[in-house]
Amino acid sequence: MDATAANNKKIKEIVREKYSQIALQSQDSGCCCGCSCGSNEETVDYTQFSESYDSLKGYNSDADLGLGCGLPTQFAKIKKGDTVVDLGSGAGNDCFVARAETGENGKVIGIDFSDEMLAKARTNAAKLGFSNIEFIKGDIEELPLESNIANVVVSNCVLNLVPDKQKAFNQIFRILKPQGHFSISDVVLIGELPSKLRDAAEMYAGCVSGAIQKNDYLDVIRNAGFKNTIIQKEKAITIPDEIMLNFLNFEELKAFKQSGVGIFSITVYGEK
Repeated sequence: MDATAANNKKIKEIVREKYSQIALQSQDSGCCCGCSCGSNEETVDYTQFSESYDSLKGYNSDADLGLGCGLPTQFAKIKKGDTVVDLGSGAGNDCFVARAETGENGKVIGIDFSDEMLAKARTNAAKLGFSNIEFIKGDIEELPLESNIANVVVSNCVLNLVPDKQKAFNQIFRILKPQGHFSISDVVLIGELPSKLRDAAEMYAGCVSGAIQKNDYLDVIRNAGFKNTIIQKEKAITIPDEIMLNFLNFEELKAFKQSGVGIFSITVYGEK
């Protein structure tokens, strides 16, 4: 195994461990993208990333672990009877919203690689009595799905955690039907992160150091073959000083704030 492959494997294990821990915690962990930072295992509130699902049909509070950075299902143009795939489905939040859009004659498939998250999602689906939602264990870089099966792919603050984003979007292109589309919420950057943030495993699991440049992200999408790519929503994200100071000293934090680096949540759409 070469150095890149070994590093990618390590990153995946970090993310898997963090999300498994969150699945076993209470739903009020409030830890967007999965992070437990700071001393004494104190959980840091990352809810400034997430947005409220309360007004969306199909929303189920038991499935909302506060891990998102957008509302991709709101923008996904899901129609009755569609097959929808949710990448990094967690406890099933976006799957249940998608199911309300696609109806009883559609199908929703959630993909996650945490056994604990899959167990939570399946329990939630059973409570709701849904028979047209399936949760499958899988790696987003190697999706365990046939080609050309999905009308719509959604994902919420997950692909930034995937080491090889080109592989991920190539897989999305493969599983989408001709004329299918995706709507994905994610974290991107404008400007370079300080190396201490970029290299911090905790900040990777917390979305930030796993994020890439906004223009590079859009290039990855286009390189996968997608067309008519648009940003449906964008907002700036500010990480509180108390979180940043776990990784930077005061002088480094001051320099970071003056650097002009921007951290953004975007919801992006593309068609096959």
